[in-house]
Amino acid sequence: MIINHNIAALNTHRQMGNAQSAQMNSMEKLSSGLRINSAKDDAAGLAISEKMRGQIRGLEQATTNAQDGISLMQTAEGALNETHDILQRMRELAVQSSNDTNTDTDRKELQKEVTQLAEEITRIAENTEFNTKNLLGGEFSGKFHIGANADQNIELKISDMSSDALKVGTQYTVGEAGAITGLEFKGKVEAATYTAATTGTDPNVENVLQDSNGVTVGTWQAADTDEGTEAGYFNADGDLVYAAEVAETNGETVKIEASEAGYYDGTELKIAADAVLTEGTKVTVGIDISSQQDADSAITTINTAIESVSAERSKLGAVQNRLDHTINNLGTSAENLTAAESRIRDVDYAEAA
Repeated sequence: MIINHNIAALNTHRQMGNAQSAQMNSMEKLSSGLRINSAKDDAAGLAISEKMRGQIRGLEQATTNAQDGISLMQTAEGALNETHDILQRMRELAVQSSNDTNTDTDRKELQKEVTQLAEEITRIAENTEFNTKNLLGGEFSGKFHIGANADQNIELKISDMSSDALKVGTQYTVGEAGAITGLEFKGKVEAATYTAATTGTDPNVENVLQDSNGVTVGTWQAADTDEGTEAGYFNADGDLVYAAEVAETNGETVKIEASEAGYYDGTELKIAADAVLTEGTKVTVGIDISSQQDADSAITTINTAIESVSAERSKLGAVQNRLDHTINNLGTSAENLTAAESRIRDVDYAEAA
């Protein structure tokens, strides 16, 4: 008779331990709703499930990214809608001004409104922002990340929609300058000054005086040769050598001085065929409806601006529609991937119970 070990009791104890462990396992699954609560439950299944979870969360964030992109473009398009309305009003004013039933005074009053409208277009371009990013100043160029993985982007660039870019900016005028068809200096000459006259405020036109090698704005003044300094000279290769300093366009001088000291009797400084200055004409920048002819030209310019804004709005609308389809596709992908991940990780309550 063996009395040191109770085999039946040991077996019962072991079975009770197994039952308690299984019960704890089932309770954990039932309470969490997950079949895999730790790697020991299903090591391979856990790895696959976590990879799928990363994809699902990436798809969900990509959906949010696409929605943010749509919001950005809606902001830009809303501003361009106002720009469109302004351009239509400017065109209306140009058509009105092109009618010769208007007096010069009438056209001046019409011009005032056109100028204010042009400034408003620029203000809209400079102040339209999304999350502090300027949208219509020509600086926005970005990528929308619309996928769960790297490099799944679409790019968007929004053109400059300011009045200057649309060529309907505030009017500036550069007045007529005296025409110079050719200059020739031989030997010693007294200093002479040639000035380009301008009118208006802060003109943007820079091609007032030019030679064959570049553009210079301001006044040209030859150096005085009384002291034996020549205004310019030809070197051994036949090239004209001089030093020039460009000044502001307010009547100050641009001096052409000899690059070396000394007296060069008989040396010539010529501004001839390659540097002919054409007859001075008035140049206007921006929309001018102060005359019938200018108003007619303004209609064409404004039509072009309207087409540019329409093209930009069409581009934004097309990308918005694309992102709508992207969002639908991302939602479908996330749904199907979630179902697959659920089959791996979620618990079957009937089986677990």
